[in-house]
Amino acid sequence: RKYDLIQTLIDYDYAVQLNEQGCDIKTHIKVDTGMHRLGFSAEDAEKITGVFAMKHIKVCGIYTHLCVADSMNEQDISFTNMQVDKFYKLLGSLKDKGIMLPKIHIQSSYGLLNYPELKCDYVRTGIALYGVLSSPNDKTKLQLDLRPVLSLKSKVVLIRNVRKGDYVGYGRAFAARRDSLIAVIPVGYADGLPRNLSCGKSYVLINGHQAPIVGRVYMDQLTVDVTDIPDIKTGATVILIGRDGDKEISAPVVAEGSDSITNELLSRMGQRLKVVCIRT
Repeated sequence: RKYDLIQTLIDYDYAVQLNEQGCDIKTHIKVDTGMHRLGFSAEDAEKITGVFAMKHIKVCGIYTHLCVADSMNEQDISFTNMQVDKFYKLLGSLKDKGIMLPKIHIQSSYGLLNYPELKCDYVRTGIALYGVLSSPNDKTKLQLDLRPVLSLKSKVVLIRNVRKGDYVGYGRAFAARRDSLIAVIPVGYADGLPRNLSCGKSYVLINGHQAPIVGRVYMDQLTVDVTDIPDIKTGATVILIGRDGDKEISAPVVAEGSDSITNELLSRMGQRLKVVCIRT
């Protein structure tokens, strides 16, 4: 109550427990239409009706979540339409019982991009707020001019001369095939950079050039090969996500390189990182 927060009601028992506290609470009702994670069953209009009658529960919204809205596969589109139909059928049942419907929301980012025709009060925009999609090759029905709103930067803290045949990093995972310059960058998996980007599976940008990650990503550092980058110096800016000159490394590309999605990558880059720069 102090912060005027709104609770999601995940089932009837939870609603009862909140009501029994005796404090007026703002809530939204989550409806399960096929994802089977959280929420009242879409077929259980009676229990949902009971929530509206609870003394201390103020229902401000009702919603469902589309689990394959990001897919344009014919079967997935059919499943999504089934979810939407079940949700609106429930709303119709509630109206028939004399309930004045609260605010309605269904769409996440992909729900908006692939089902823009849905008429709702809110859109739960997530990854699109970062100006990116979950994967670099995703196609959507609605083509918005999404632009990345962040970049992730660091600096070169050390440059080492590594002779041909010498190793770099844990497990001797990288052996120099030539006399090389190896730069050390103070960002690692504790900062949210996936460890499976090790050993050449990704790169960074320095002075407008690609520098491949060599060896394994450490907890708070990584090493890159800068042998072919001109004028490389300690203190040079390193782009892990973002643009450098005419080259860009996007968050979806980095995520795909780690066999994941942009959503996971960006959510992992949390409080430790102070090098995330919001573009204006």
